Amino acid sequence: MLFPQQTPRAYARSNVEALNKNQMGVYGTFKQGLWVYVGKGDIRQRLLDHLNGDNPCITKQGPTHWVDEVTNGDLSAREKQLIAELNPVCNQKTG
Repeated sequence: MLFPQQTPRAYARSNVEALNKNQMGVYGTFKQGLWVYVGKGDIRQRLLDHLNGDNPCITKQGPTHWVDEVTNGDLSAREKQLIAELNPVCNQKTG
């Protein structure tokens, strides 16, 4: 099951900083026609980490938008499900 229907938000520091802290869930970053990364945790903090360049693949791909899903469920299981469905380029293991 994909992310719930929502309006994607621009992948910009001001939009991420507007989020409440400690919202646990899963999120996905993307640009036109390409899912870049799916992750889990404190959505605001993780997106800020990515904007600060913690993942070279995300930085290189240059996502333009993100969506999220706040949940109290099993974050790891939901993240794995979304990765399997969306096949984001920066979640691919090599070797």
